Amino acid sequence: MSEPHVKKLVEGTTVYYTLGWSEIRKAEKYDIIRTVPSVSGLFELYYQDEKKKLNLIYVAKAYYGGLQNELRKRTDPELEENPHRKKILEKYDCYYRYVPSHSYKDLSDILYFFSATYFPDRPPHEHSGRYAEIYVKEVVKGKLVDI
Repeated sequence: MSEPHVKKLVEGTTVYYTLGWSEIRKAEKYDIIRTVPSVSGLFELYYQDEKKKLNLIYVAKAYYGGLQNELRKRTDPELEENPHRKKILEKYDCYYRYVPSHSYKDLSDILYFFSATYFPDRPPHEHSGRYAEIYVKEVVKGKLVDI
């Protein structure tokens, strides 16, 4: 399989992103340091419940500091500042996946799409303002099923 990546196709005022996610990995400090690049990108965090189902708890972009630094902070209960996520990290195994991108504007568009899709009851993240319509297709490694 290919390396994690973002592809973009622009047709007028519409953009189509294709995300080639990394494989889903268990969040372990030294594994993150060894395998996750220190570049900008997008990541998702999951916890595995008692029924062995992966549940999305966080999706975010990492720009300054990079994916490695942000994933280390967001998967360590000692470093996580959000009380809700901290409790989850203390109780459950955590998993993550990521996709690198050097474009802050592309990351903003993709995060806008995900926030509007995954969390429709919350205000979406701000997009770049470049496109009237934003679509995202995901290419997934591992066993995660996207809904």
